[in-house]
Amino acid sequence: MYKTTSSSILRAASSRSPLLSSRSSLTQSSTSAVSPSPSSSLLGRRSFATSSPVFRSLPRWSHCLHSRPSPFRPSSQIRTFSPGLDRLERNFSSMASEHPFKGIFTTLPKPGGGEFGKFYSLPALNDPRIDKLPYSIRILLESAIRNCDNFQVTKEDVEKIIDWEKTAPKQVEIPFKPARVLLQDFTGVPAVVDLACMRDAMNKLGSDSNKINPLVPVDLVIDHSVQVDVARSENAVQTNMELEFQRNKERFAFLKWGSTAFQNMLVVPPGSGIVHQVNLEYLGRVVFNTQGVLYPDSVVGTDSHTTMIDGLGVAGWGVGGIEAEATMLGQPMSMVLPGVVGFKLSGKMRNGVTATDLVLTVTQILRKHGVVGKFVEFYGDGMSGLSLADRATIANMSPEYGATMGFFPVDHVTLQYLKLTGRSDETVAMIEAYLRANNMFVDYSEPQQDRAYSSYLELNLDNVEPCISGPKRPHDRVPLKEMKADWNSCLDSKVGFKGFAIPKEAQEKVANFSFNGKPAEITHGSVVIAAITSCTNTSNPSVMLGAGLVAKKACDLGLQVKPWIKTSLAPGSGVVTKYLLKSGLQEYLNQQGFNIVGYGCTTCIGNSGEINESVGAAITENDIVAAAVLSGNRNFEGRVHPLTRANYLASPPLVVAYALAGTVNIDFETEPIGTGKNGKDVFLRDIWPTTEEIAEVVQSSVLPDMFRATYESITKGNPMWNELSVPENTLYSWDPKSTYIHEPPYFKDMTMDPPGPHSVKDAYCLLNFGDSITTDHISPAGNIQKDSPAAKYLMERGVDRKDFNSYGSRRGNDEIMARGTFANIRIVNKLMNGEVGPKTVHIPSGEKLSVFDAAMRYKSSGEDTIILAGAEYGSGSSRDWAAKGPMLQGVKAVIAKSFERIHRSNLVGMGIIPLCFKSGEDADTLGLTGHERYTIHLPTDISEIRPGQDVTVTTDNGKSFTCTVRFDTEVELAYFNHGGILPYVIRNLSKQ
Repeated sequence: MYKTTSSSILRAASSRSPLLSSRSSLTQSSTSAVSPSPSSSLLGRRSFATSSPVFRSLPRWSHCLHSRPSPFRPSSQIRTFSPGLDRLERNFSSMASEHPFKGIFTTLPKPGGGEFGKFYSLPALNDPRIDKLPYSIRILLESAIRNCDNFQVTKEDVEKIIDWEKTAPKQVEIPFKPARVLLQDFTGVPAVVDLACMRDAMNKLGSDSNKINPLVPVDLVIDHSVQVDVARSENAVQTNMELEFQRNKERFAFLKWGSTAFQNMLVVPPGSGIVHQVNLEYLGRVVFNTQGVLYPDSVVGTDSHTTMIDGLGVAGWGVGGIEAEATMLGQPMSMVLPGVVGFKLSGKMRNGVTATDLVLTVTQILRKHGVVGKFVEFYGDGMSGLSLADRATIANMSPEYGATMGFFPVDHVTLQYLKLTGRSDETVAMIEAYLRANNMFVDYSEPQQDRAYSSYLELNLDNVEPCISGPKRPHDRVPLKEMKADWNSCLDSKVGFKGFAIPKEAQEKVANFSFNGKPAEITHGSVVIAAITSCTNTSNPSVMLGAGLVAKKACDLGLQVKPWIKTSLAPGSGVVTKYLLKSGLQEYLNQQGFNIVGYGCTTCIGNSGEINESVGAAITENDIVAAAVLSGNRNFEGRVHPLTRANYLASPPLVVAYALAGTVNIDFETEPIGTGKNGKDVFLRDIWPTTEEIAEVVQSSVLPDMFRATYESITKGNPMWNELSVPENTLYSWDPKSTYIHEPPYFKDMTMDPPGPHSVKDAYCLLNFGDSITTDHISPAGNIQKDSPAAKYLMERGVDRKDFNSYGSRRGNDEIMARGTFANIRIVNKLMNGEVGPKTVHIPSGEKLSVFDAAMRYKSSGEDTIILAGAEYGSGSSRDWAAKGPMLQGVKAVIAKSFERIHRSNLVGMGIIPLCFKSGEDADTLGLTGHERYTIHLPTDISEIRPGQDVTVTTDNGKSFTCTVRFDTEVELAYFNHGGILPYVIRNLSKQ
């Protein structure tokens, strides 16, 4: 039986729970909200259906959950093989009957009488160590205190956090329970596929499949599927959305089914905006009020740029999809108590310098300092001059500088932003009162007490200068004044992150072609894509309106972007459109080709669409190094577009400027952008707005009513979404013919007994990589190449090439994603001796095969495989398929110089062993070519493996070296013992 649901925001519990069916304001629930009553603790029932005053200012959707016992009981945590997890084996009878910290549970009064609610008071602990804690650590402390039950969270865990100065350097482990989970559709589809598959697995094990339900609020924003098929058109938004629904109807219907089949799951439909901007402007609570218990908002998301919410003073970061799924199901996150880098900002940015310039500068500084696995907390006098949007821009790029968080504590600027974005005065008053009472608010008008940090950095904002980053990595910052010299150096240099190896005699080559019947030409460095895109910048009115002012001044002087450049504007929410229209600047952006193309990630995620055929032919036939300039956060090779080898990150105003110039091979100081209508040269300085001009337009054009109207309307959905029909059953009916949604094999033949640690003996090397292999290299999100194994699979099933869609949109189908693993056309595998592309050598035969075909040949013959890699393996997006894909290809271990934080966690979650070479060593220094066979001497008894222990690796040609096993916590060892995090959760839930 099918039903058509007209509401854009679906919540199963709202139709099933009479208590909640009539509510229009957002009601929230979370396992993070634990009252001091024994009946409300983890031991007993939780009442999840509660009203939150945080969002009463706007009609909001409802987060709902039935009141029922948590499925996680003691046996769900049992692990008998390691003393480090003895506490996970305790029975309910041994647990405290009252909350261990009931003595500090106190009332927060309202100034005019009454109370806001109750909270766990950090000052009431009377511990001077807390006063020196970074604000970001205080959030972890409050969560541990509130959730302390001496079972999942113990008093010892609380003490570790209080004693942070001494314990953090020791890499101690703590549990953390975030208040909510955030998804986007590229990562959300595989997450819902996994949950549906887990329900089937529970059935097969004879258990209750309904135990697979989110226990914390889950928000999923569909924003990664829109492509720039149509640009430079007034009808681009509607046309692109129609094409988006044509391609993704099956995916969207599946997500709509998930929102009805699973409790407590919200789905925001396509066309609403970019997930992180929606989170910042609408979903972010800052402070929760659940059943009268006040506590800080916190969130983990399956997109690495979840950190953008840190700019709002909400603790949030990216995690792998599989880790997020476990969090949804009530599993506490196990994390190493992080060090915190204190980053002091002083001074004020100069006239004409943008937030994008600042974030690219900060990224370079922090990347150099080394902040992987750490929090970064910003403070100092310079904070007062940074708008909330500027802070969010810096926080957004935490993954690019490697930090877990880039945190900005709440202050008066935060409160002003909350009011601007439509939060009510009552809500803002509650937030301020709670944070002040709990020593989590920064008031820069008062003397500041020194806080302890693990290390310190400082930046005078006056030293920030205009810049861009590229051509292949976000942290390769180039000052604008040095760009022309840097570009020419890239042409000269050997192929690498800063080189294209173009011979001198070919550097001035001109490729002539015909565009719409008129002569045109491109050269090395010609801009063929110019995109104002990405959550990093589209949430910032100053740079968006700044781009509009550049377009206006250019129009006034008679400049025009060349028609063959693919220009686009993809706002992160409808608010951007409203203030661009009110300011009158959208008209000028349209004149320069920057028509709005949709509300989603577009070019930044690789959904740039096709460029004109004649332009593409000119590039390929003449081997032109063409350029894309985008206001995004990622510019890795092969990500933006297959034909743009050079990709630069720039502020929205600079995107317009480079589009007008038509090339990145320009010195804006000395060379004109073009010739004006009066025949005179026009320079960048002639069209660049002053800081005062931008501020004036922001003040008059960005209004609270715009936010209210925008977020009231998205709850109504759109006709295409509302017409989708979905089944009512709670178990998914898998269609074996579907090329979008396919039942994965993760739990095939699964039994209740953990398989234990797997051995790696005489394994072949599938791939041998150098440094900075990103998740885009491992599991690309963009176009499916016509000659790839994934393309062959689709064509064999009758899918036309025009309907291939992207890898990102196919993440619900493991068959396609396994074939798309290591399918990036720019990947460099040392086994291929300089040949670039998704191929490898099958060592036994010496044949050159696609990576997938080689992996399947190894797998069919029963041979293990490993991967060799350099530094920063797995950097980039928090892409769980970058771990799922290698697992399905049969990879048993990855040996690298270092790992990106989220990717290492994902590997562990899928049962792949991450190992690090010892300092100063790598495959090259050890003389490893990848033609050897590798044996990893890891104990087969899990009780004999310790987090971070050393193991010996030997090869069949007599080499031997020592590596560190990167299982960082006891809980990760438990996952490894079970074959991954999801089998661990299923077995534990099945015992209930």
